[in-house]
Amino acid sequence: MTECGAANHLAQVRAFMTNLLPEPFNEAERIHHFDITESVLDELDALIEEYGDEAWPLISPDQCSEALSRVIEAVVNDENRQGPPTLVAVWEAMTSGLLTRLVGEGVLEDDEDDFLLAEIEMLIERYGANELAENFMRYE
Repeated sequence: MTECGAANHLAQVRAFMTNLLPEPFNEAERIHHFDITESVLDELDALIEEYGDEAWPLISPDQCSEALSRVIEAVVNDENRQGPPTLVAVWEAMTSGLLTRLVGEGVLEDDEDDFLLAEIEMLIERYGANELAENFMRYE
């Protein structure tokens, strides 16, 4: 992945988030995890395990990854799509089989789907569901 600012790789994001949590919570999280749902730290640990601690979650805050750009491009070019290609429209397409189709067509790698879903969900959380997805595409 391409490098950008030094505070954006996954290991630093995890360290930053860990430091925000109160010490008793960190200790309980480290010793045993009682909650049946996955915590944000668990999700970061899974991403670090899969992509390495030097992986960059996004190239920049206002651009998505190259793989997500390909997904957005597929949604934008879909002649059957109704309505504007918003972030939530892309998410809906992704969760309705678009990722599987793009993997089958060789546009995406087989193991990119979980990372891409996390990325689009982060963009939705940060910018809102109705933001135009095209605004985040990466052109190279």
